[in-house]
Amino acid sequence: MMTATRAPALPAPRGPLSEAVVDALRGGPVRTVEPADPYGDDLHLALHCCYELHYRGFDGVAPDLEWDPALLTLRRELERTFLAGLRADVPAGDDVDAEVAALLVEPVGPQVRGVSHHLKRAGELWQLREYVTHRSIYHLKEADPQAWVIPRLSGAAKAGLVTVEHDEYGGGRPEHMHATLFAEMMRELDLDDTYGAHLDRVPGQTLAEVNLMSLCGLHRELRGASVGQFAMVELTSSPGSERLVRGMRRMGCGEAAIRFYDEHIEADAVHEQVVRRGVLAPLLAAEPELAADVVFGIRASLHLGERLADHLLGSWERGESSLLG
Repeated sequence: MMTATRAPALPAPRGPLSEAVVDALRGGPVRTVEPADPYGDDLHLALHCCYELHYRGFDGVAPDLEWDPALLTLRRELERTFLAGLRADVPAGDDVDAEVAALLVEPVGPQVRGVSHHLKRAGELWQLREYVTHRSIYHLKEADPQAWVIPRLSGAAKAGLVTVEHDEYGGGRPEHMHATLFAEMMRELDLDDTYGAHLDRVPGQTLAEVNLMSLCGLHRELRGASVGQFAMVELTSSPGSERLVRGMRRMGCGEAAIRFYDEHIEADAVHEQVVRRGVLAPLLAAEPELAADVVFGIRASLHLGERLADHLLGSWERGESSLLG
C-alpha cells in the first residue's frame, strides 16, 4: 500500500503565476498576473496547484478554497493560455479511425527515438529512477483525472470507460490498484513514494501532461478531448510497458519493481480493445460532432509527451539530470 494519505506540502513558486497561487493558498489575496508562456514551468506549477485542490489538496490549505471564485478565475486564465498554445501547435483533424490506426503502428529499428526504447536498449538505473520520478506525478493518482469524464458520458461509452477504470482501480482489490503497484515499484527503486513528494523536482514538461488530463476531465465541453487522451494512453501503453520491463530486467531490477509495468502489458492490451469498441465507437455514434475533439485529445497528448521525451533524452545525452534542483 502507499505509505501516506496526508496531503502534500505546498511547492516552492517558480515565478509570478505560481507565487500568486501559492500565496493565495496560504491565505493571501488572489493577485491578477498575466499568463505568458503556455508551456512554462511557472504556468504549469500554478495550474497544477489549482487542480490539486480538486484531488487531495495541500497540507494546511483550507478545503473550501477548491471553489474560491477568485482562484477559479485565475485558473481559467491559465487554462485559456495553455489551450491557446496547444490549439496553435496541434494540427486539427476529425478522422478518429485514421488517428487510432496510426497509434497502433509501432515504429521499429535501432534508430527509433523514445524514452522506453532508450531504457530498454541502453538506459542506466539512475535514468530509470528519474523517469519513474517524473511519472509519479500522474501514476500515484492513476485514473483519477479520467474519472472526471464519467458523469459527462452516457450509455455504452460510459459503461466501457468505467470497465477500464475498474481495472485501473484494481478490480475492487486495493492491493491491485495501479497507483498502489506504482508506489511499490518506487519503494523497490529506493524512491519516496509519498503522494506529491517530487513536485518540486519535476519540470513544466512533466506537469503539462498531467494538467492536460485534469483540464479535459474537469470541463464538460472537453469531454471528447478527455476520451481522446484516455484512448492515446491505453492504445500505446502495452508496447511501451513491455520495453520498460525488458530494460528493467537488463538493469537487474527485481520482480517486485517490474510488477507495475508487467501488469500493464496484458491489462492495456485488453483495454485497447475496450477503448476502441466500447468507448470510442459508441461515443462517436451518439455524438459524431465530438470527433474533432477526440483527435485533439490524442494529438495534444502526443505533443506534450514528445516535449517531455525530448527533455529527458536531451538531458541524459548531455549526461545531466532531467530533474530540477
